[in-house]
Amino acid sequence: QVQLVESGGGLVQFGGSLRLSCAVSGISLEYYAIGWLRQVPGKERERISCISANDGTTYYADSVKGRFTIARDKAKYTAYLQMNSLRPEDTAVYYCAAVFFSCGPHEYDYWGQGAQVGVSS
Repeated sequence: QVQLVESGGGLVQFGGSLRLSCAVSGISLEYYAIGWLRQVPGKERERISCISANDGTTYYADSVKGRFTIARDKAKYTAYLQMNSLRPEDTAVYYCAAVFFSCGPHEYDYWGQGAQVGVSS
């Protein structure tokens, strides 16, 4: 019933850019916050960004602050993550996820399948 589908991943060179999309169905962006997380082998998932449902308040991890931008388009049922100035350490599987209303320390309710992002040097 609820589905989140990531797209836009790929391989780029150091300093390049990618824009990830998260198409959402079964839930409304009016009531669910959307977060972006990433994971590399041997490490825990890192919460890198989130946008709240109510007022669009955003969160960014220090590791991506100033380089990544989160956005949403409610009419298109889609959230985005614009990634600029990419570094090799940004290489990971990126997931979008949804949680009711607001971003916070609590666990996400729904997850996408993940999108591969690679950054070469």
